[in-house]
Order: sequence, then C-alpha cells, then structure tokens
Amino acid sequence: MIIVNSQRGNIQRPLDALGNSLNSPVLIKLKGDREFRGVLKSFDLHMNLVLNDAEELENGEVTRRLGTVLIRGDNIVYISP
Repeated sequence: MIIVNSQRGNIQRPLDALGNSLNSPVLIKLKGDREFRGVLKSFDLHMNLVLNDAEELENGEVTRRLGTVLIRGDNIVYISP
C-alpha cells in the first residue's frame, strides 16, 4: 500500500506515515473491539507498538490507565493519529 499526499505530491509508505506519528498521541483499535490511546514511542516492521501513558477506552471513555504497553502488530485493526 502506498499513500500519496496530494498537497505535497509526496509518496509515503505506511511505516513512513507511522514514523511521522512518533512521540504523538495515537488511537489504536484492536481485534475484539478494544481501543487504546497513548503516546507512540516506537514501532518495528511488524507494527508492534510501544505506547507511553496508555489508556484503555470503552465507548470513548477511559476504563483503565495502563502506563507503558507493548501492542502486537497482528492484533491491530487501525492506528489513528
């Protein structure tokens, strides 16, 4: 998959777009309708993520504050900046 940014005419790969979100808040949706929000600290080629200040959300409301978490890439449905 290649993402084209029409405003700049740049071509980005998905991991490039994820790299632009480092040290920024992100929303992660996982299989099983679980959602997490936190600051993206790192990721790898398998899209395993490390989030700081992570919170688990249910219906948009915080249900648990988790701190630092590792999320396996094969469970991720989407990542939103």
